[in-house]
Amino acid sequence: MAAAKILVVDDEKSLRDFIGRNLAARAFTVFYAANGLEALAIFNTEALDLIIMDVMMPHMDGLETSRRIRRHSTVPIIILTALDQESDKVAALDIGADDYLTKPFGVDELLARVRAVLRRTSWHSSRASSAREVWRYGDLELDSVAQTVTCRGERLKLTRTEYDLLHYFMRNTGKALPHRAILQNVWGSEYGDEAEYLRVYIGRLRRKIEVDPANPNYLQTEYGIGYRFGE
Repeated sequence: MAAAKILVVDDEKSLRDFIGRNLAARAFTVFYAANGLEALAIFNTEALDLIIMDVMMPHMDGLETSRRIRRHSTVPIIILTALDQESDKVAALDIGADDYLTKPFGVDELLARVRAVLRRTSWHSSRASSAREVWRYGDLELDSVAQTVTCRGERLKLTRTEYDLLHYFMRNTGKALPHRAILQNVWGSEYGDEAEYLRVYIGRLRRKIEVDPANPNYLQTEYGIGYRFGE
């Protein structure tokens, strides 16, 4: 199996080298960019498996770069930020980032997040090669082989995390699912307390599948527990 290709984007060379050195030591193929414009140039020429993106950079910041990438690709993105405010994390997730790391961080935390994101990508691919499953509920249809979702006859554009989250809900239609269970089944066993992940991604899904996201029919909030899909 070919080594995963990871793009590290940060204007701070020492941090860029620190991340790249530790990834290369684990046999990943690493590309480097010092700003968003360089990152887009590499993104347009390489079939990347993961992008690790700093937020504060000259020429084009990480959020704008991520927005542009999301117009064309669902490649996983881990955002790096020195800002620990929840609003900053929510902003990163809301543009389609799959995860984030708050600076400063250690090697173990970095590698755990990288492996978790790549594992989800691998799981996503393996689902496509497994037995065909078509899940239907109301006006929604999810095809696990084609990895497509249609709603009211229109094909939806979902990120991998959005797709995996909806797939998990549809496999558990009618069940009240606790926050921790959702996080660990969709994001991975390393997760469990990241409530903002769910708030953001549930909001993203509601905007895509609900007629009125403020009064959802599909994704119901179970107060004090978590969420429920369907009746």
